[in-house]
Amino acid sequence: MDLIGKGRTADVFALSPTKVLRRYRDGDTALDEARVMEHVRAQGYPVPEVFDATETDLVMARLHGPTMFEVLVRKPWTVTGHGRLLGRLHDRLHTIEAPDWLGPSPGDRVLHLDLHPLNVIMTPDGPSVIDWCNAAAGEPAFELATTYLTLRTSEIPITTIKLIRRPLARALLRGSATDPSPRLADAAAARLRDPHTTPTEQVRLRRLL
Repeated sequence: MDLIGKGRTADVFALSPTKVLRRYRDGDTALDEARVMEHVRAQGYPVPEVFDATETDLVMARLHGPTMFEVLVRKPWTVTGHGRLLGRLHDRLHTIEAPDWLGPSPGDRVLHLDLHPLNVIMTPDGPSVIDWCNAAAGEPAFELATTYLTLRTSEIPITTIKLIRRPLARALLRGSATDPSPRLADAAAARLRDPHTTPTEQVRLRRLL
């Protein structure tokens, strides 16, 4: 198998021109991710089709196309359109009611909680959202606040993206009908608790608030 992607918790291998294998490294279960993907896909949300899942492995449709992040690196002048598209993808997801098994929460909508340009594949048929391992039930304002803070504060070693991070975040807010301001402090606190948040990102979060 050819390794074609590597994330914080899983590796992605090519199985064929039409299928990939997402394999968890750290004991997380692929069954939960498969279940939420199947749920949102049944509601018409753009996600890869799931073919099989075990505790550690997830076999799903292989998507062809660059990530939204890669498009922005090559074509930074498209930042407004892509930011608004990202906002619409949030709103579209938040029309989907969370099933009971997704867990108790103050809100009842499906949240992705990692919905940023690296997790949107721009396929010939339109955008498709990947990496659902953080999905939960909750309030749309919390998710939009989380994405806004991610765009504004993440460490990104690419000058092009550094230059467009603010207009991208502004376009995200214009593209969504949700007001994230009531949950910004909560989203920032959650990011500060995240062990993956770097010291530089922690400083940026505190300054932004």
